[in-house]
Amino acid sequence: MIDVKYSLLLIGVMALVTQLLRFLPFVLFARGTPKPILYLGKVLPSAIMAMLVVYCLRNTDISGNTHGIPEAAAVLLVVALHKWKHNTLLSIVGGTVCYMLLVQGL
Repeated sequence: MIDVKYSLLLIGVMALVTQLLRFLPFVLFARGTPKPILYLGKVLPSAIMAMLVVYCLRNTDISGNTHGIPEAAAVLLVVALHKWKHNTLLSIVGGTVCYMLLVQGL
């Protein structure tokens, strides 16, 4: 059994490290954010989203019995909902519900 003192010390160290990591950028970039960091802040969100799409669709079997139709329909619905309403939560929920209904129905 883990000792209570050890558990409290462990929680304290984790909290301290978390706070230090959150305050560190403000200390390092007090005079201004360097241009490479600003560039990464603009480019990385789109790159990460593209990687997530590729990761989610990597095992899509287009030669299977559904031919990837549920995946394609869900992706198209997510794009359409996001272009229409600009609401990320609506896009994610709509695409997930569409995918699940198509997978269960086909």
